[in-house]
Amino acid sequence: MYEEIKARILDGTYAGGASLASTRAVATERGLSRTTVSTVYDQLAAEGFLESRRGAASRVAAGIRPSRRTGKPPPAQDASAVRFGAGSRLSAYGKRIADLGLGQAQPASGEGVDFMYGPLAGADFPTLAWMRASRKVERERPPRLEYADPRGDLALRRALQSYLARARGISCDLDQLLIVSGSQQALDLCARVLVDPGDRVVVEDPGYRMAHHVFRAYGARLHGIAVDSQGLRTDDLARVRTAVMACVTPTHQFPLGAFLSMPRRRSLLQWAAQTGAWILEDDYDSEYRYAVQPEATLQSMDETGCVIYIGTFSKTLSPELRLGYMVIPSPAIELFTATKRLTDRHSSTHAQRTLALLLHEGTYDWHVRRIRRLQDARRTALLRALHLHLSDQVTVVGASSGLHLVAWAKTVPASREEELVAAAWREGVHVYPVSPLYLPQRDGTAASRPAGLILGYALLSPEQIDRGVKRLAAAILGLR
Repeated sequence: MYEEIKARILDGTYAGGASLASTRAVATERGLSRTTVSTVYDQLAAEGFLESRRGAASRVAAGIRPSRRTGKPPPAQDASAVRFGAGSRLSAYGKRIADLGLGQAQPASGEGVDFMYGPLAGADFPTLAWMRASRKVERERPPRLEYADPRGDLALRRALQSYLARARGISCDLDQLLIVSGSQQALDLCARVLVDPGDRVVVEDPGYRMAHHVFRAYGARLHGIAVDSQGLRTDDLARVRTAVMACVTPTHQFPLGAFLSMPRRRSLLQWAAQTGAWILEDDYDSEYRYAVQPEATLQSMDETGCVIYIGTFSKTLSPELRLGYMVIPSPAIELFTATKRLTDRHSSTHAQRTLALLLHEGTYDWHVRRIRRLQDARRTALLRALHLHLSDQVTVVGASSGLHLVAWAKTVPASREEELVAAAWREGVHVYPVSPLYLPQRDGTAASRPAGLILGYALLSPEQIDRGVKRLAAAILGLR
């Protein structure tokens, strides 16, 4: 025990000032004499590793600098050949995950102006309303704490059924709704249930990279279809006869922001009916419409039961809640429910009940109207700043809805996109390239198109937006 605690202090696991468990608690937990544990603590205190005083918890001494972990880094090797011990190996799925090279998610630096897309501003969360609803749910805690229905809390599904009918024109049975941990889990469930290794999956090109990764992890072959100002080019689907599904973002194409036109929606549904393919309709940010009128969803137009509708609360409340939902054709709901049960049993029940209360009371609708106004003001500020500082340098697309837009730098070729991003970072503004969202084997437009930047605005104030665009203008001018 002495060696163990000392090693954890030296490697920084126990930080300076951190309190240790009492000798009584450690003795009980480890099955040792309390005298033994006291002797260990006293020895570590005598050597300066712990600070202790009567009546207070022992703490790690302040000022101890953790030593670097020793050991040489492992030699470079193919990720798919990783071994975790003698005789162990990765599964085919594990090898595919390793080959994706996802690595660790990099948090925002907090420095400069960051046009990151995805996160929301913490100040926009309806904290007081959520706290009131959460306390009410806590007071009504059921007498039995048990695993819940994997389909989701009944009250939430009822409230969601009503919300989708009035907000998106979706008519569905209660049993068709499945509550999931965000749209990412929804995509994963679809891949688990519907995709075999070698199957072809149609995706938008460029498109949502995390969806691409999910399908590749399950061994799918991605077939990219180009997008234009009207969304997915459905005329190109005529050459695709064997795909098992198509994953689309028809309300606000990610990342280019196009709205899938009504003729193309009909064409996509007709293709699915002819080929027997599924359609995954990812409606990830449909609450944010500024300059477009709402149109019928693919799910509401579906007459053959081929559309799986995916929605999320990550873009209106918080990604931290991990709450999303699926509307699944009735014949498949039992299978999806069983798969959900195997993955995580069910999503957080407390968060579900809190959200159900907000939906039932109308607080969520009020919040959506409020945050839509806030995001529209940020979008307007970004468009104004781009016009003021870069009017002759960029072309803007995808600004009529959502939480981001794409700016094409007319004077910078796509081959210098990463160089532009680096130059912007040196000016103190963080921007994100569009090229990684293209399928690498299909990006035939790279030689002819300009550099593209995805500019998210949900985190920023109008003042920050203007300052960031000024710095971006300086970066573009520097490249010229």
